[in-house]
Amino acid sequence: MTKNVEPFLISIGEACRLTSLSRSSINKLRATGHFPKAVPLGEKRIAFVRAEVMAWIEQRIESRGKEAA
Repeated sequence: MTKNVEPFLISIGEACRLTSLSRSSINKLRATGHFPKAVPLGEKRIAFVRAEVMAWIEQRIESRGKEAA
């Protein structure tokens, strides 16, 4: 992560909106280590670093062409 940029946290709902995935899909990906790690905020609250979620989305877009090759 760039040191000059302050981390920006987003809720799991926002992560769902950005990725078009359901909560259960994100949780399955998290369980297998295929989604950015959550940031614990409290006993029952998590968030994600927006830049990490956006990088994950970019990786998915970039991998489109590689799957067919």
